[in-house]
Amino acid sequence: MNTAFSLAPLFRHTVGFDHFDELLNSSARADQSNTYPPYDIVREGEDSYQIVMAVAGFSDQDLNITIKENVLTVAGKADHKDDAQRTWLHRGIARRAFERNFRLADHVRVISAGMRDGLLIVKLERIIPDEAKPRMVPIDYVEREKQIN
Repeated sequence: MNTAFSLAPLFRHTVGFDHFDELLNSSARADQSNTYPPYDIVREGEDSYQIVMAVAGFSDQDLNITIKENVLTVAGKADHKDDAQRTWLHRGIARRAFERNFRLADHVRVISAGMRDGLLIVKLERIIPDEAKPRMVPIDYVEREKQIN
């Protein structure tokens, strides 16, 4: 049974949105059981956002944030060097390696990233360049004689 969702009928009314179908399909295929580490996505204003990720047990040196082709990747690998020197009676804080990917919309840029109280906060902002903003197209008057020539 084919359960794939297709936006193909909508493409006859749009131009250049075919990557949207790929985005929806990849989101549907994503492993929903992977919930580590937990995170929130917060809209702060009309053009500003935050990704807040619970990274207890990780230092800023254990985290790696990269952006490539509109994909923000947050990866973490805890340093376990001094684990051999400790005797763990209970180990309840998960410090396992992870990688989370977030697809960013066009013109969304990462402004900053910081740690506070075991939370990684990545600030994002939509910055629309002047050439992408709506603009008026002037209509020139063309005389009939010039149209013929």
